Amino acid sequence: MGVFYLTGTRSLGSAMGMMTDFPIPVTRFAPSPSGYLHLGHAYSALLAYREAQRQKGVFLLRIEDIDVTRCKDEYIDGIYEDLKWLGMEWPEPVLRQSEHFERYDQFLHVLEEADLVYPCFCTRKEIQAEIEKSPSAPHGPDGALYPGTCKDLDHVERKARIERGDSHAWRIHMDKAVKLAGPLSFKDRIRGEVKVEPETCGDVVLARKDVPTSYHLSVVVDDALQHVSLVVRGEDLLHATHIHRILQTLLGFPEPEYLHHELMTDENGKRFAKRDKSLTIKAVRESGSSKEDVIRRLNVDIEKI
Repeated sequence: MGVFYLTGTRSLGSAMGMMTDFPIPVTRFAPSPSGYLHLGHAYSALLAYREAQRQKGVFLLRIEDIDVTRCKDEYIDGIYEDLKWLGMEWPEPVLRQSEHFERYDQFLHVLEEADLVYPCFCTRKEIQAEIEKSPSAPHGPDGALYPGTCKDLDHVERKARIERGDSHAWRIHMDKAVKLAGPLSFKDRIRGEVKVEPETCGDVVLARKDVPTSYHLSVVVDDALQHVSLVVRGEDLLHATHIHRILQTLLGFPEPEYLHHELMTDENGKRFAKRDKSLTIKAVRESGSSKEDVIRRLNVDIEKI
């Protein structure tokens, strides 16, 4: 896509000389180190790795550790160990998001200057109380949408509360964003062309006072700056892509292709999760299984997708 402008202000992505296409195929695996990787992670990582190999491209590892209270170095060490055991390699240094908060804040500031984000001073308890007042409040895949309590606060009050030190989050003004971006879609290798419907996500949080970014903002920025051409991840994140396509467009970023794969489940049909310690790659490895056993069990075949 070409250069996109925010209400007359050149986007930061364009101003930094961002590329608007992909010179070589790049895939990535971007886990959050809040626990040990499970077999579902192994499937996703292997898909991304094998696609990079198939296209003679680059496979990147990225550590998404913006939640510094839950992410631990022991889990980062475990990610390295598990992936190397599975036979993967990647370029160094590995990007750790916790080392780049200033970068995400720069991009948030671009959206702020364009009046596409606003500070929200509501606590979770206050938001829940407001939602309970309106049983017919709009819902998305993750539950009731934010009711917009702080959306219409005037700039004077916003500034005064921020200067006073009131705790707040920055939310995208989705109505304005949708109007500015226009109709959008994204290409998914399994589902084909998917229409973007970001209004079903509501005014999601892009940053907080204590953590100056969110998953949505940081992943969009890093995928663009790392020139990721194919995003491989589970179908549980399919709905997040509607938000990501809006942000890519507003910030002048190129549009990657997506592959949202099915979620891996155990013999009882229960999806793998970090809390299932017996199904972590570490546990499987320590049980005596070989990497060939794991790959065969997961039935990883990128050419069939």
